[in-house]
Amino acid sequence: MTGKNAIAHFRRLVAETTKKSEIKVYQAFIQLLSKLERRGLTQSEIESLESKLDALELIDSTKKIAHYKMALGRFERYLNERFSLVTKGYYQKRGIIFGAALGLLLGIVWFSGFSRSLGISLGISVGTLIGIIVAGYLESRAKSSGKLI
Repeated sequence: MTGKNAIAHFRRLVAETTKKSEIKVYQAFIQLLSKLERRGLTQSEIESLESKLDALELIDSTKKIAHYKMALGRFERYLNERFSLVTKGYYQKRGIIFGAALGLLLGIVWFSGFSRSLGISLGISVGTLIGIIVAGYLESRAKSSGKLI
């Protein structure tokens, strides 16, 4: 499936639905594929992307929105692994998750002098803040190197 065919398919799906959650997923696919088209990829990279789009089975009209959400996540992971490209917010999501996990550990170990719940909540807050700061740095670095879609 070519990028233009996929974009046309998702535009058709957007026109057919009224659910905001579905429109959001379809629009994310459209934006991602449009940005990839403007990127100036080589012929081998384009063929690789087309084979991945075929493997995701996006054309089947019986698929539910959950299939498209999973396909979007798999496609984003593929772009990251194969081309080292990341979407906007990629590092932000991971920074919050890892920061909160690190903060939980911090809260239990370092802030245990406070009451348990205060120490844990303080640790999660500090960890999440650290994760957001690191994610902002990584995203700006990806943008400056041209790896941000």
